Amino acid sequence: MEDEDPRSETVDEALQKKHHDMLERFSARHQARKSDSAFSSSSSSTFESTSSFLSQFADSKRSIESRIAELRLASSSSEDSSKIRSDLAEISSSIDDLEKLVAANSYFLPSYEVRSSLRSASDLKQSLDALSAAVLPKKKFSFKSKPSSSSATKIQKRDLAPPPTNVVVRDSPGFRNKRGETLAKSFRSSSSSSSMGEFTLSDLDSCRVHLTGTVNALFIHRLRNCSVYTGPVLGSILIDDVEDCVLVVASHQIRIHRAKKSDFYLRVRSRPIIEDSSGVRFGPYCLGYGGIEEDLKTAGLEEETESWANVDDFLWLRAVHSPNWSLLPQEERLSSVSISGEGDS
Repeated sequence: MEDEDPRSETVDEALQKKHHDMLERFSARHQARKSDSAFSSSSSSTFESTSSFLSQFADSKRSIESRIAELRLASSSSEDSSKIRSDLAEISSSIDDLEKLVAANSYFLPSYEVRSSLRSASDLKQSLDALSAAVLPKKKFSFKSKPSSSSATKIQKRDLAPPPTNVVVRDSPGFRNKRGETLAKSFRSSSSSSSMGEFTLSDLDSCRVHLTGTVNALFIHRLRNCSVYTGPVLGSILIDDVEDCVLVVASHQIRIHRAKKSDFYLRVRSRPIIEDSSGVRFGPYCLGYGGIEEDLKTAGLEEETESWANVDDFLWLRAVHSPNWSLLPQEERLSSVSISGEGDS
């Protein structure tokens, strides 16, 4: 019997290796197709949700535009100012609802669509303001019984744009330039809960802030070593340039710029957004005061959705978890904070 040629064995081994490599390539390609299929399904779902939102938004926008046009024509021949005020208030409420629709769906919408929708809502508000100035020239038009959409629009537009280099401190009521003080204010009346437009906390150092009741929008700017406890905000909260702070706040939308080494206890309807921040931690809203349940219901925040735990870091584009934020360990969280309604109303 002749000996086998060693060269034949080498050829067989090479063929086996080639066959094995080919099978691995087929397997990898199959797995990639499966992943692509799952991704396509997810993308399709997101696309359908976006399309549904855009259709609903467009219908509501057209309806509001039509009502503004109709009121413009009707007001030229009407002398019933109370009816005109009522119609203006109803349209303003519809614009509020449109903004809430954007906030409620912002977690899955592309950033461009969110900004575009908020611009459209802002344009509607400007049209309404122009109409109200024309038909009610003797008195600046405002609504006392309902949240003003202008405040929510301004904060949301700023929230969803790239972070500005210097945030302009708004000319609104608020606490400014304080150090080492306890600052308290109640927005609740003796007969029923009430709200005001915008409120600002700016340039505070080593202060403790108590806000009870509801406001339409809250701006927090340049705080150091402060503790802030607030009742629910009807629109949005913009937080910029805070360090070594504890903030217990509730709102439909919360955006955080340039925060460092701070803890946030939130109740929020959409995902909290952070930018240019580091060392920030998140836990659930834990505030208590007399009447807070009524205020939460008024703001539509009575239910805990746990959105506080789903934070979006807009400047972290990798698939892995952002190192800039974390959830507060259970043993380090505040269990509850109780404040009174002291302060002028």
